[in-house]
Amino acid sequence: MAKRWQQRPDGSTWGDWGEDDELGRINLLTAEKVLQGVREVREGRAFSLSLPLDLPGGSSLNQRRYPPILRPTEDLQHNQDVFYNVVARESINKHYVDVWSDDVVTMWLQYSTQWDALAHQGAEFDADGDGVAEAVYYNGYRAGTDIVGPAEDAKGDGSGSKSFARHLGLEHMAAHGVQGRGVLVDLRHHMGDDWQPVGLAKLKEIMAADDVVVEPGDMLLLHTGFATQVLEWGGNPDASRIQAMHSHLDGNDEDLLQWIAESQISALIADNYAVEGWATHKREPHTLLPIHHLCLFKLGVPLGELWYLNDLAAWLRENGRSRFLLTAPPLRLPGTQGSPLTPVATV
Repeated sequence: MAKRWQQRPDGSTWGDWGEDDELGRINLLTAEKVLQGVREVREGRAFSLSLPLDLPGGSSLNQRRYPPILRPTEDLQHNQDVFYNVVARESINKHYVDVWSDDVVTMWLQYSTQWDALAHQGAEFDADGDGVAEAVYYNGYRAGTDIVGPAEDAKGDGSGSKSFARHLGLEHMAAHGVQGRGVLVDLRHHMGDDWQPVGLAKLKEIMAADDVVVEPGDMLLLHTGFATQVLEWGGNPDASRIQAMHSHLDGNDEDLLQWIAESQISALIADNYAVEGWATHKREPHTLLPIHHLCLFKLGVPLGELWYLNDLAAWLRENGRSRFLLTAPPLRLPGTQGSPLTPVATV
């Protein structure tokens, strides 16, 4: 039993891959799962599954997250924000013919197409078995000790970082590679564009209609049309609509939560914001996001949000398919709660 905890949440996978595991169900992306994905490649056609990373635009979707900010780097004399369209002949050496530009980005890591790290959402849970709940994350990693911040020099290297996930950051997924078989369920084709929850009964109905089969280790993708609308807005989203549009998984459906647990999917991905809607309010203690709570905190299933699935979904439907090779590593940036990425599906 892991030293960090004496008891684990009911139905969780804590400790299943060792007391120090930081990958969760990404461990199910074995060499065989990669080969299963490769066997789905018949046409050699690749689909980018990322929105432009400066979308959705503005901050109406989440007031804490803003579009990326680009600026030039400093020059050789340490003058800030100037190394851009630099004519080397004029400012460096009269014999050079080069023109150089260099830049830096300030990026909110979960602004656009993203992975949620297992460190993104934890819960108060009595991991010590002493009757007192602690703030913990997947596999018993602790807030303040393993996931540090806000604090001066949280990384401990003098870099100025004020937050740092010493464990459960997305660099572990990046090092793994995140490649295997993806399976897409086309909710939009059956549900349209209305804001409505999808429970297990409806999900199974749609999967049966399209002959979609999900097996252990598969990465499950849900096409709702949300990201398609975001792309069509071109960086100027309708603030009155963006918070509630298109279908989403119903985190209030206990049968759906049980199915996610039993399915042994390695990742859960959607083209919408948060994958799910908000939980029904209760008087007793409860989670705001039941699927996040189940996947990130209990099962170790990373969540993908705001992926662009429109073109892939259309091609799969035209060709009577639902499976493909998916390659989707996050940035290998240590200590992060989320990461932008450009996933690629190959069919």
